[in-house]
Parts: sequence; structure tokens; C-alpha cells
Amino acid sequence: MDLAARLEALALRAEQDVRTVATLERLEELRVAYLGRKGELAELLKGLATATAEERPRLGALANEMKQRIEASFASADQALRTAASASQLAGEKEDVTEPGMRPPQGHLHLVSEAIREISAIFEKIGFTRTRHPEVDWDHFAFEALNMPKDHPARDEWETFFVDAPVSETHGKMVLTPHTSNGQVREMLRGELPIRMINIAKTYRRQSDATHVPMFHQFEGLFVDKQVSIAHLRGILDHFFQAFFGPTRRSRLRPFHFRFTEPSFEIDISCGICDGTGLVDGAKCRVCKRGWLELGGAGMVHPNVLKAGGIDPDVYSGFAFGWGVERTYMMKEGIKVDDIRILYKNDLRFLQQF
Repeated sequence: MDLAARLEALALRAEQDVRTVATLERLEELRVAYLGRKGELAELLKGLATATAEERPRLGALANEMKQRIEASFASADQALRTAASASQLAGEKEDVTEPGMRPPQGHLHLVSEAIREISAIFEKIGFTRTRHPEVDWDHFAFEALNMPKDHPARDEWETFFVDAPVSETHGKMVLTPHTSNGQVREMLRGELPIRMINIAKTYRRQSDATHVPMFHQFEGLFVDKQVSIAHLRGILDHFFQAFFGPTRRSRLRPFHFRFTEPSFEIDISCGICDGTGLVDGAKCRVCKRGWLELGGAGMVHPNVLKAGGIDPDVYSGFAFGWGVERTYMMKEGIKVDDIRILYKNDLRFLQQF
């Protein structure tokens, strides 16, 4: 049998074999057997090398024709098998259009965002207004207007980040705010009295350990009116502690010294990790060490700060308080977070617990 006859016979046999195929897997096996690189058609085409120069064009054209014929039969069978498989699947499945769909994954607010909302809501109920002040501010508002001159050693405690920017002749260098107290004088300069302000913003210090991070959130409370006293301060703080931490937690004021308040206090709350005992499983609590955790500072606004804000200290008085949002939330009942840094590790195993 010459090469032309063998090519036609191969095409006919391939078409017959394809008609008997019942699965796509078997069809692929036949395709490789007939049309693969080492298949039957490739073996036949090796015979072109021995054909004469006159026969070679005719045989080459015939070979292409037979190849296209075989490929067409495979393509037709493939389409038929896929259509049959789809029809069979649809026949065996019934779609219940009344069945509820699958809800996509839904996230929730970060713990810090939840804390900010809760803190804001507590103070708004007693007449405080949420305000916003710069998180990158002039040295004047962060320090000097708060009764801390340039050479005062108290400024060394803040470990401030200074911004590489032009220095202002009136306001000094630009800084990443080390505390939200920069909003005190800015709020006073608005000239609207009385003042009941809550400023919640990012603050920055060069610190990192179990209770400190270089960037954290702080909230600043400022109350300025006539005849404001420490009793008002204590009442506001007790209201917050009762609302935020619950009735079982204890708080205390310790005398302290801040340049921008006089008298001044440190605010402590009993530790929520060790329940105020200072011990966890017989070892010293790594968060508080002694049963109390310092939340922040408070005190009566210093007369010099009132003057910097354009307020007469002989007519008005006020108090201020402020501490970190993250540290406050660490001490909330049931949270049990013993390292503040985990809040910003983006570990879903931790975040999805809340």
C-alpha cells in the first residue's frame, strides 16, 4: 500500500474510533495516539523523505488534508461529549432559588477604633464635644504654650520625633505630636467658652515595649469654665471609669508634677491582667508589676497655659486629662491583652477573637 492510501486509511480508522468514544479522557488518549508527536500520523509522514520530488507536493497536500479531517472528527466528538456531560449534570441537579445564599466574609472594626468610638460616646453623654487638632504640629503648641520653655528638662522626657522642615520664627520646630495636649491652647484660641473638649489623635514617641509603641492613640479632655475645681475633675473621671471599666475596677489619683497643670496627678487603675494583685500564676505581672497600671495624667490647667490660650486665669479655671487609648483598652474587663504591640501586628488569629 502506497503512502497516499495509508494516509486515507488512517483518517478513516481514526474517524471510526472516535465515534465509539464515551469519555473525554478516552478521547484525549486517542488524540495523542493519532496526532501526538510520536503518534501514527507522525510516523507515516516520515515516509515523505523517501518520496520522489514529483510526488512530494501531492503527498504533502494529502497529508495536511487527512490531518485536518482527523482533527475535525476529534473536535466534533469533544463538543458532543462536553454537551452530553453538561446535560447530564443539569438533569441530576435542581437549583433551589429560595435557598439563602452564602454571605461573603465580613470584617469588623479594629479594637482601637472600637475603643475610640466607645470613649467618645461616654464623654459626649456628659456634654463633651469631639474635636480634631494637628498630629504634626509646631513646637510652640506641643511644648512652649504648655508652660515648657525650650531649655526645660521636662521636654527631654517625651523623646520627641522632630520633622525635617523649616523652622518658624514664632512657633519653632515642627514635631510629630508626642501628646494630644497640643490641642489645649489651640482650642482655647478659638475663643468659645466654656470648653468641654475631647481630642483623640495619633501621638508619637521613641518607645517600644509591652506597654508602649512608637505610634499610639491618645485622648485629651479639657474642661474650662468659671469656678471649676478638682471635685469636678474627680467626678468626670469616676464617671468614665464606671462606664468604661465597670464597677469592680478601682482607680486612684497620685500627686505628680506636670508643667501644664497645677496641682497635677497621675491616674492609676487596678490591673485587669492580675486583678490588682501584681501576680499572675505566682509570678510578677509583666504589665503592671505591682497591681496598678498608670493610665495617664490629669490636673488643673496651669494659669500660664490659660494665658497662652487668651483666657484670664482670674476669671476662668479648668482641668485637663489624657492617656493612651490602647493602654486604656488593655485594662478593659475581659480583654486580657498583656502586650500592646500585638494590636498592630495584623495577626488575624488575634483580631478575629474580638
